[in-house]
Amino acid sequence: MSTSAAGVIFFLSLLAALAVAYRYLGDYMFRVVTGTRHSRVERGFYRLVGVNPAGEQSWARYAGSLLAFSVVSTLLLYAFLRLQGKLWLSNGLPGVPDHLAWNTAVSFVTNTNWQAYAGESTMGHLVQMAGLGVQHFASPAVGIAVAVVLVRGFARSRTDQLGNFWVDLTRITLRILVPFSVLAAIGLIVGGVVQNLSAGTDVSTLTGGSQTITGGPVASWESIKLLGTNGGGFYNVNSAHPFENPTTWTNWLELFLVLVIPASLPRMFGRMVGQNRQGYAIVAVMVILVVASGILVNVFELTGHGTVPEAVGAALEGKDVRFGVSDSATFATLNTLGNGGVVISFHDSYTALGGGLLLMNIMLGGIGLGSVGTGLFGYLMIAVMTVFLAGLMVGRTPEFLGKKITAREIKLVSLYALVPPALVLIGTAVAFTTGNNSTALNVGPHGLSEVLYAFTSASFGNGSAFAGITVNTPWWDVALGLIIVLGRFLPIIFVLALAGSLARQRKVPVTAGTVPTHTPLFIGMVIGVTVILAGLTFLPALALGPLAEGL
Repeated sequence: MSTSAAGVIFFLSLLAALAVAYRYLGDYMFRVVTGTRHSRVERGFYRLVGVNPAGEQSWARYAGSLLAFSVVSTLLLYAFLRLQGKLWLSNGLPGVPDHLAWNTAVSFVTNTNWQAYAGESTMGHLVQMAGLGVQHFASPAVGIAVAVVLVRGFARSRTDQLGNFWVDLTRITLRILVPFSVLAAIGLIVGGVVQNLSAGTDVSTLTGGSQTITGGPVASWESIKLLGTNGGGFYNVNSAHPFENPTTWTNWLELFLVLVIPASLPRMFGRMVGQNRQGYAIVAVMVILVVASGILVNVFELTGHGTVPEAVGAALEGKDVRFGVSDSATFATLNTLGNGGVVISFHDSYTALGGGLLLMNIMLGGIGLGSVGTGLFGYLMIAVMTVFLAGLMVGRTPEFLGKKITAREIKLVSLYALVPPALVLIGTAVAFTTGNNSTALNVGPHGLSEVLYAFTSASFGNGSAFAGITVNTPWWDVALGLIIVLGRFLPIIFVLALAGSLARQRKVPVTAGTVPTHTPLFIGMVIGVTVILAGLTFLPALALGPLAEGL
C-alpha cells in the first residue's frame, strides 16, 4: 500500500470514529454539566474546600475562583519541581532550576505544556505523576469549564449567575477526564505503551556507550495527556518515542484521544442552547479547516523540493519511518489546528511551506478541533465577530442565538482576538532586538520562523515547537512563561465577561432579518473571518519567515 493511500485510510477511519463518538460523548457531557445531583465523593470535596454546591457565581466571582485556583496550582507545582531532589521516586535527579521550574509550572497549569527540557533526564516519576500529571487533569477541566460558562451565557437570560467554578471543575474532572483516562490507559497498555516505576534500562551493550532508557508510568501519563490535549511528553521526543507510541495502532488511538472530547463538545453546546444544528455548524467549520490544511501539508511534504526529497519521493527528514510521511503530516495538522501540541515528527524539519502552514494553523486560534474547551469558546468568539460583521452589511443590530451583539460584546470579542497576536509579535520583536534570537539553530528566514513559532505556540497554548531553537535559558524561560500566562488568562477573562454580559440580556425573538447561524453561508463566513483575521495580522511576519524561505 502506498504512503498516500495509507494516509487517506488513516484519516477517514479517524473521522468515522469521531463521528460515532460525537453524539454519545456529547450527550454524556451535556448531562454532566447540567445535572443537579452530586456524588458522595463530590460532596466530600465541596466540604473540604468550603463550597456550597448550590450557590452559583457571577462571571467576576467565577473568574476570581479560576484565577485563585490557578495561582495556588502554580505555586504548588513550582515548589514540587524545586524540591524534586529531596522527594521519593526522583530517580536521583536534582531539583529543577528556578527559571525552568517557573516556565514548566505555568506551562502545565495553563494546559500549554511547553517543555524546555528533556523529560527523561529532568523529571523523576513522582513529579511526573503527582505534579505534572495532576495538571493534565486540572488544566483541561478549567478550559472545558470556561466553554460551559460561555454557553450558559447564551442559554440563560436576565441573570448574572453562571454556575459554580468548583462544581464545574470537580464534575468535569471526576466524571469525564478521570474515567476516560483509565479506559484510555488500558487501551494504550494493550497496545504496548510502558507502565511501570522502573528507574531505567541499561542499553549500553546495544549502543556501545553508557546509556539508560528510563521507564515509568507512561501509559497513565499519555492517557490523560491526550484526552486533555496536553502537548507535554513523558520523553523529550514526545509521542515519537516507542515507549509512548510503539505502533501505528497506538498512533491512531493517540490521535483519536486528542480529538474525541473537542470534537464532541459542539454536541454538548447544541443540547445546551436547544439547537443541535448549531453544533453541526461548528463541526463543519472544524472539519473543513482540517481537511483543507491536511491536504496542503501532505502535498508540501510528499512533493518537497530539493535534491534529497525529490530523489526519495518525499521530505523524509524529521519523520518517523514507522508512521511515514502522510500519517506524520496528518498528525501534525490536527495537533496544530487543534492546539494539542502532541508531535510524532520534527516540525522544524518540515518543508518551508509545510512548516509555515503548521505555524499558520496555530495562529488561527485553535478553532479547528481546538484544545479541550478553548476550541469551542474560540469558535463562539469568532462567530460573534462574524455576526457583527454580517449585521453591519445588512444594517441591522447583530444577534446570535437570541442575544444582541452590542458595543460592549464586540469590544470584548475584539480584545480576545487581539491579545494573543500582540503577545506573539511583541515577544518575537523583543527576542530579536535583545539578541536572544541567537539561540536559534538557523539564521535568515528559518531562524525567524523558529523564534516566531516559539512565541506563537506559547501565546496560543499549543506547546509544540520548531525545536531547532534552544529555549532552556533564563531569558527564554521567563519570557515564554510570561507570554503563556498572559495568553491564557487574559482571553479567558474576556470570555467570562462576555458570558456575563450575554446572560444579563433577555432573549430576542427570531425575525426575518435575523442572520441564520447554522447555514452553509454562515459556515463559510466564519471560515473566511478566521483566515482573513489571522492573515492580516501575521502576513508580514510569515512573509519574512516561511514564505521567504519557500520562495
